[in-house]
Amino acid sequence: QISLLVAFISVNNSPWTDYSAYSYFQIVTMCDLVMILFFYIIHIFRVYRILTCVSWPLAEFLHYLIGTILLLIASIVAASKSYNLTGLVAGATFGFLATILCVLSIWSSYKVSCITQSTSK
Repeated sequence: QISLLVAFISVNNSPWTDYSAYSYFQIVTMCDLVMILFFYIIHIFRVYRILTCVSWPLAEFLHYLIGTILLLIASIVAASKSYNLTGLVAGATFGFLATILCVLSIWSSYKVSCITQSTSK
């Protein structure tokens, strides 16, 4: 997701006023971005067909759920500590946008994993 990358870059290139709040924000955005890229690679190379011992739809659903909750918390903390610095406000705004996009990904992952499996029985 581009919004996670933009949020990370915005916060990284701004002067920080609260080190712990923005280091947490950077860690959460980069971990979410890495995990999203990990699942994209899994789908691109069809690794899920080889590793059948893992429930990939459930793993993806749980990743998006936990990542979205952590991203929402990080965005709220970043927004409360921004002190009207434009880079930090932009980072928090893109963090909230990424949260909304992750909620949409949760919904689509839920539809694919749960609703498709229940109709196929």
